[in-house]
Amino acid sequence: MTPSLFSPAAQPGSRANNRGVLSAAANGLDHFITHHGGDLDRVFGHAGIDAEQLRHPTLSLALPNYCQVLEEAARQTGCDNFGLRYGEQFKPQALGLLGYVGLCSATLEEALVNFAEAFPYHQHSTLIQLVDQGECYRFDYQVRHGAILEKRQDAELTMGMAMNLVRHVLGPRWAPREVQFEHARPMDWQEHREVFDAPVRFDQPCNAILIPKHELQGKLMPGHDPVLLMLVKDAIRQLGEVDLGPDLLEQARQIIRTVLHQGEPVLELIAEQLELTDSTLQRRLREHGLSFSQLVDQTRQALARQYLRQPNLSISELAPLLGYSETSAFSRAFKRWFGVSPRQWRQNSLN
Repeated sequence: MTPSLFSPAAQPGSRANNRGVLSAAANGLDHFITHHGGDLDRVFGHAGIDAEQLRHPTLSLALPNYCQVLEEAARQTGCDNFGLRYGEQFKPQALGLLGYVGLCSATLEEALVNFAEAFPYHQHSTLIQLVDQGECYRFDYQVRHGAILEKRQDAELTMGMAMNLVRHVLGPRWAPREVQFEHARPMDWQEHREVFDAPVRFDQPCNAILIPKHELQGKLMPGHDPVLLMLVKDAIRQLGEVDLGPDLLEQARQIIRTVLHQGEPVLELIAEQLELTDSTLQRRLREHGLSFSQLVDQTRQALARQYLRQPNLSISELAPLLGYSETSAFSRAFKRWFGVSPRQWRQNSLN
C-alpha cells in the first residue's frame, strides 16, 4: 500500500446536518458569476443558497448546495469550465482559515501536509490525502456524499486551489507533473492543459495533482508565523467540532447497531461515520460520562432484550447479530449485564 503523509478518512455518514463546507470556499463567487454574465438570483435560488451567508466565511454551507451552485453557475453563464476558471484565480488567502493553515506553515512541504490535515474540518464528506509516491507527492481529492451526483466544477476548482498554494511560493509559472480528474473529458479540455500547464487525464479513479518532491525541498513559506499557525489550527478544529448531545448519541448508537453483525465495532470507523475524529468522539462521550466500550455495551444490551423477545430467534442465532463470534461470549456478557442467562431472561419475560 502506498504510504500517505496525511490520510484522514472523511467519509459520509447517514446523518443530516448543516455541516458541509465553510463558505470561505465560495469567496468572490457572486462577483465571478456576474463577471461571466450570470444572474445571481437565478443561480443562488436554484441551488438553495442565501447570498448573505457567503459574507461570513466561517458559516457552513450544505455540501450538495455548494456543488450545485457551481454546476448551476456553469450552466447559467454558459462557461462550461466555470470551476476551472474560478479555481485559477482563487488565491490561498481567500480560503480563510484553511488558506492560512498553509500560508503560516514553515515550509511548502509542511504547508501541503497542514492543508490536507485541516481540510476535513473545512469540508465534510470528502476524501483528502497527501500520498508519498516516491518522486512525487500525490494530492488526492474526492467528494464522497451520496446525494451529490454532479461535482465536476467543484473538483476543478479544488485542484486549482491546491495548485495556487504551491504557486504562491514557486511562482505563477510553476506546473505540476500531472493532473487527474475522475469526470469524463469535457469539450474544452484544452483549457485545462493551459491552466495547469501540465498533462491532464480524465476518467481517473480520483481527482489528483502530482507535485515533484525535489521542487519543494528547502522552499520556505514567506509568511511563516508559528503563533498564528497554532491559533488558526485551533480555530478550524473548533469549527469542525459539534456537541455530542442526545441526537448525536442516538446517531452513534444507530451506527453501532448497523455494524454489530460484522463483529466488534471499531471506534475510528464509528467516528468516521459521524464525521468526527476519534479523539473528538472520545472526548464528547466522556462529557456524557461514557466511554466508547460503554456505549457499545449499552447498544448491545438494548438489542439483546429486543431480540430475546422474538421467540423464533434462537440464542445461537442472536449472538452473531450482536457482534459475538461465539454464543458463550454473548452469554457471559449477558449474565454480567443482567445477572441471569439469556435463556432465563427470555423465560421470565415471556411468562
